[in-house]
Amino acid sequence: MIEVKNLRKTFGHTVAVSSIDLNIAAGEIYGLVGSDGAGKTTTLRLLVGALRPDHGSITVCGYDVAKQADEARANIGYLSQRFSLYEDMTVMENIRFFAEVRGLKSGEWEPLCNNILEFVGLMPFRDRFAGNLSGGMKQKLGLASALVTRPKVLLLDEPTTGVDPVTRQDFWQLIIKLSMDMTTGGFCVLLTTPYMDEAARCNRIGFMRHGKIIAEGTPAEMRNNYSGSVLEIQAKPIQKIKHLMTNLPGVLDVRTFGDKIHLQIDPEMEKNVSASSKKTIEENGYEFIDSKVVAPGLEDVFISLSARDEE
Repeated sequence: MIEVKNLRKTFGHTVAVSSIDLNIAAGEIYGLVGSDGAGKTTTLRLLVGALRPDHGSITVCGYDVAKQADEARANIGYLSQRFSLYEDMTVMENIRFFAEVRGLKSGEWEPLCNNILEFVGLMPFRDRFAGNLSGGMKQKLGLASALVTRPKVLLLDEPTTGVDPVTRQDFWQLIIKLSMDMTTGGFCVLLTTPYMDEAARCNRIGFMRHGKIIAEGTPAEMRNNYSGSVLEIQAKPIQKIKHLMTNLPGVLDVRTFGDKIHLQIDPEMEKNVSASSKKTIEENGYEFIDSKVVAPGLEDVFISLSARDEE
């Protein structure tokens, strides 16, 4: 559905996207995962044809985006990071506008729009002005507008950023249901996200940093490739204890996760590090609360890969 080869984009001396390759098949939900400035949004804008690459090729549903832009775009539904619909138009008017711009006639768009509004849960709000919608409802309207032409490729740029946890859950249920319902007709989703819990819901993910994909695979493959064990420590004061832990034998890396510290440790020294970390904290007069070996999460994997990429 999406094939990208050696994609590169620069802005002056800044390399936004560097030698990216992607192959996304029908039925997949693929996540580009990374922090702000990693190049995720630029990648989507290149895929939809809003930007021209400096180098490389992009094929969507068999169409070369550089040479067959209209044909490629006809197969793409795109939800941008910022709400970009018309706030002085109603929900229904927005969807109708995008349907007619894409060439649908009234006999086609009206039943389709009603079905989409039911699907995203906006039917009771069809006559409400878009500017009066909540943040989550605006995102659902954006998704509805992206779906109005029944695209085969859906591009979502950080679709749940800034919405509440319940709305995030609802939105993901829509994405998963959409993927399942449309797989038989050939359909895929490519989304960007900074959230690791969302990355875990994808079929495959690509960790993106400084314009490059530094690792790619299923969430399970990513976690299985993590080098070492993770010892999670809860103690106070966290920053001083973090500094202490960096000097312990067998500790490969130290990172803070909220009110806890994660030590990446040599598996053969797991018991030694567990005992010595507690002893070191207490000998220095700090408060030790608890420690346990935990399975590495995608956050651990991404931070470890990012640190390695810096070397």
